[in-house]
Amino acid sequence: MKLKRYAYFLTASLLLSAPAFAQTAPAEPKPLLGFDAAAATAQYQLETKFDAQLKTDNLRDWMKRMASRPHHVGSPHGKDNADFMAGLFKSWGYETRIDVSYVLFPTPKLRLLEMVAPTPFKAGLTEKPLAEDATSGQTAEQLPTYNCFSKDGDVTAELVFVNYGVPRDYEELERRGIDVKGKIVIAKYGGSWRGIKPKVAAEKGAIGCLIYSDPKDDGYGQGDVYPKGAFKPETGAQRGSVLDMPTYPGDPLTPGYGSTKNAKRLDYKKAPTLTQIPVLPISYGDAQPLLAALAGPMAPDAWRGGLPIPYHLGPGPAKVHLKLEFNWKNEPVYNVIATMKGSLYPEQWVMRGNHHDAWVNGASDPLSGMVAELEEARAIGELYKTGWRPKRTLMFCAWDGEEPGLLGSTEWAETNAKQLQKNVVAYLNTDNSERGFLFAAGSHTLEKFFNQVGRDVIDPEKNMSINDRRRAFDLINGNPEAQKDARDRADLRIAALGAGSDYSPYIQHLGIPSMNVGFGGEGEGGEYHSIYDSFDHFTRFKDPNFAYCKVLAQTMGRASLRLVNADVLPFEFQNFSNTVAKYGTEVKLLTDNMRTETDKQAKLLAEKRYEAVADPTETLLPPKAREAVPYLNFAPLDNALLKLEQSANAYAQARKTNTSLSNDRKKELDQLLYQAEQQLLSAEGLPRRPWYRHQIYAPGFYTGYGVKTLPGIREAVEERKWAEADEQIKRTAAAVERFSAQVSRAAAVAAPAPAQ
Repeated sequence: MKLKRYAYFLTASLLLSAPAFAQTAPAEPKPLLGFDAAAATAQYQLETKFDAQLKTDNLRDWMKRMASRPHHVGSPHGKDNADFMAGLFKSWGYETRIDVSYVLFPTPKLRLLEMVAPTPFKAGLTEKPLAEDATSGQTAEQLPTYNCFSKDGDVTAELVFVNYGVPRDYEELERRGIDVKGKIVIAKYGGSWRGIKPKVAAEKGAIGCLIYSDPKDDGYGQGDVYPKGAFKPETGAQRGSVLDMPTYPGDPLTPGYGSTKNAKRLDYKKAPTLTQIPVLPISYGDAQPLLAALAGPMAPDAWRGGLPIPYHLGPGPAKVHLKLEFNWKNEPVYNVIATMKGSLYPEQWVMRGNHHDAWVNGASDPLSGMVAELEEARAIGELYKTGWRPKRTLMFCAWDGEEPGLLGSTEWAETNAKQLQKNVVAYLNTDNSERGFLFAAGSHTLEKFFNQVGRDVIDPEKNMSINDRRRAFDLINGNPEAQKDARDRADLRIAALGAGSDYSPYIQHLGIPSMNVGFGGEGEGGEYHSIYDSFDHFTRFKDPNFAYCKVLAQTMGRASLRLVNADVLPFEFQNFSNTVAKYGTEVKLLTDNMRTETDKQAKLLAEKRYEAVADPTETLLPPKAREAVPYLNFAPLDNALLKLEQSANAYAQARKTNTSLSNDRKKELDQLLYQAEQQLLSAEGLPRRPWYRHQIYAPGFYTGYGVKTLPGIREAVEERKWAEADEQIKRTAAAVERFSAQVSRAAAVAAPAPAQ
């Protein structure tokens, strides 16, 4: 599901550096959060046995088998893969079931794109099979190139090029006197999640939207195209969902509740998360004649792509006809749930998940992550046979329907919401992965815990810890802030979670601590969501030896084993406090910078400086005047952050001075720890999207996958809704205070009992 551009994660996700650590049980083990010295020694010995069980041949064989046919939602091979995995889990000793939800999954019935002026052209809308790719010719089973949850439509209009189609691009068009009302827009992939493009286009009055992959970003501008090289060929196109997931993910017909067989459903024509205009993805081969036929002003330099044409904006004289019709069917999605019951705290669940559905054959996305999860489960099953038992319940999940909009995981979470909030300790997610550098994002209460995991895993290319290698990357390639953190901060920051994979319902709707982990940055490719995401492509360009699939299994296996085995759950709150304080500083600086820029622009407008520098032979209007930025009252947030720092310090001190707790107090403490994240939820949710309840992390309303931290405050400021910003400061502060109170309760339980 997620964007396959690891540079974003590699500059945002920072992990602890530590000296290289051989994967054998050390004589003097490094400390582990949640373990005393003796338990840490036993844990390291267990992890050595776990590592010894991992086999790359299994990873390769399972990927080849599961990627042998297309396995989208509703496909025969999708169901076959679910049954296959369920059989594996059962053979390894897990209690296994397949839970079924019934979700809306539209597929194309008719796709037509043609240019009717100034010259006729009909788009092929077909990816070319390649002799060098064994599965690319399975045309009878492949979904055609389309954007899932586009509405039906039959529209004809002049074409306008809108760059990436994000709000700031329309501001540039308005300055050039170009209005897209009543037009069809063509946008490049990139710059935001794809679903934002038709959303903003419709808000601006467009009646249709085309999205293409420009070769500068995703094609021969990056390197040789497939099959000679890894990158997107001329006919390649990116399928994908355009469901308005920043409003809510999951089945659009059952908002906020599970899509069981007999659930009450909305009429799909009234579902709020479907697009308001028809939208279609096309290849750069199909896009070139359309773009070449545009006239009007030249696009700004930064907008121009890699096609051998001048990039004009339009509108026209290119006029296009777009006609789309879909089969609006409900389909079953098959979530595989495999459980190993805990011996001491069976009511505490550690969840580990990855999705198994794909747009086509899906070797990289999602199977590179799915086979790692399977191998973790198999290796842990082997440990179980030796007599080892987890203290807590371990649950492996293979989700269906992630690609169209987190359908399987969201509906399962909504169906089981109360039980999950009561029992789940943490949710650990992966998706696709490849050669390269560690990236990790998640709840910052797990930051120190995950730093210790990364400290103890070895990078297969460099023979150093995956954290050391990541630190080196940030020191060389990070922005100044990332470089400073990598040099100075003992625990480097993990990134915050936006959207784009199956963690979203667990953290952002239910308040369950979550992580999303993978590797990337060296596995080249333009295969994303195309017929070329195949076993052949993966084994040539992504991770030929499956070394990083194995390292992903080592990393996530350690995380799962430490969570299920810890004497006390390894949550830590000082890093969280530090991170949220950083977010507070950022939103204040954002407000100050906006005020400065607004005042500067107002002065330039009053002095008519924009008119003075405008070329009289071109249209470039002055920017619109903006309302002055008021001074907001951040005192409630500042006071809440101070209480958070105090409670975090109190808990750290309590754990440091008292390492001996009875089992009853451990159980009480654990529950306070893993349910603390739920205190960050707001019953009202975020403005205009109440499904998203977390007050610290959410996907951006106009970024999609990209995270907004302190989202209620930040987006109100960005959208210049000052009364709303004041209200969101109070609401966020209240959530932080509730969280701080929970941490204080945990500190009291963890502290030494008072003397009698």
